[in-house]
Amino acid sequence: MFVKIIKSYRDIVAICDSDLLGKVFEEGKFQLEVKESFYRGDELSGEETSAIINKMVREDATFNIVGKESISLALKHGLIKEEGIKEIQGIPFAMVLM
Repeated sequence: MFVKIIKSYRDIVAICDSDLLGKVFEEGKFQLEVKESFYRGDELSGEETSAIINKMVREDATFNIVGKESISLALKHGLIKEEGIKEIQGIPFAMVLM
């Protein structure tokens, strides 16, 4: 997974499955673009990503999560619930504001 922390007045944590980086998905009038400029950070293991999720939840960060592996990890940590997941072309994504 790629994980990038974007410093702002409220930090943004961008997490995406490695194989989705740079791709665009469209369905009807909706588009999901997994921009390298936004999502390319460090390529981390699930364990390393879990540690960042746990830390950044306590920091009141905003999360942008794309991909089956990344979404699964966020579900495991209780960061998101099933009803908060959307899909475009079968690619799950979620945005979380803590």
